[in-house]
Amino acid sequence: MIRYIIKRLILMIPAILATSLIIFIAMNMTGGDPVDSLAPENATEEQIEELREELGLNDPLLVRYVKYMGGMLRGDLGVSYVTKKDVFATFAERLPATLKLACSSVLIATLVALPLGIYTAIHQNTWKDTGGMVFALFGVSMPNFWLGLMLILCFSLWLGWFPSGGYGDGGIRNLVLPAVTVGLGFAALITRTTRSAMLDVIRQDYMTTARAKGVPDRKVIFGHGLKNALIPIITVIGMQLSNALTGSVLAETVFSWPGVGRLIVDSIAKRDTPMVTGSIIMCCILVCIVNVAVDLVYAFFDPRIKAQYAKKG
Repeated sequence: MIRYIIKRLILMIPAILATSLIIFIAMNMTGGDPVDSLAPENATEEQIEELREELGLNDPLLVRYVKYMGGMLRGDLGVSYVTKKDVFATFAERLPATLKLACSSVLIATLVALPLGIYTAIHQNTWKDTGGMVFALFGVSMPNFWLGLMLILCFSLWLGWFPSGGYGDGGIRNLVLPAVTVGLGFAALITRTTRSAMLDVIRQDYMTTARAKGVPDRKVIFGHGLKNALIPIITVIGMQLSNALTGSVLAETVFSWPGVGRLIVDSIAKRDTPMVTGSIIMCCILVCIVNVAVDLVYAFFDPRIKAQYAKKG
């Protein structure tokens, strides 16, 4: 198992290199010049050229990329063009807020989706099943920014239960609305996956045999059914966690949440290539770690997968 984990971690290297190359090229192919936004308003041509030389923008693209990757191998992700701060330090400042939002939203989604998915599968083709699927359809099609605005209108302006935005002291009151906004969208997909996986399991012969032996329905559903349906459910939960770590930009914008998503979007607008490239590389690393963790969870719930990992190791 340890050797398998090491192999997976080594496989992260090509993914990181490919991601960094694509982002670096994309940022340099977009229109505009970062010097235009960084130079003083009345800067002379000499000052502009000096700034370009200072930032290394006069070097060919490939040379700049090699220099950047050389710095990254030494643990240096560069310095922001705009703030003049270390990229890794800035990312590390934003990461706790993103982790808090991602984990809480996925937890809310799982707590809502698992019972609902199981319930709709048990009551297939009834009004209860239809109601659950309507909720799932609504959650999938509902824009995050619209739900966030509605929650602010209801629970902040009308009822005054929660703050309308901001990180505050990082307490739970500031976290509830953005976490619910992101989590309900995730819950819809997890609900549909749970229902589908449970329907496949419920039709299996061993479920019929367990009922014929007089095993209580609750034990049949949760002890036999859910346990064997968990693999696709865990996969989707892992995907949603990865999405929350990298794609909660709309919710972060609506609630003024100081996360990594807003950092990347703001840096793209300012053409801050080191900040964008470094932040996306770190997000790529986080997603790879989540994928490895999902594989380990597979092994925990399914001994057959654990035995396969042991053979591969």
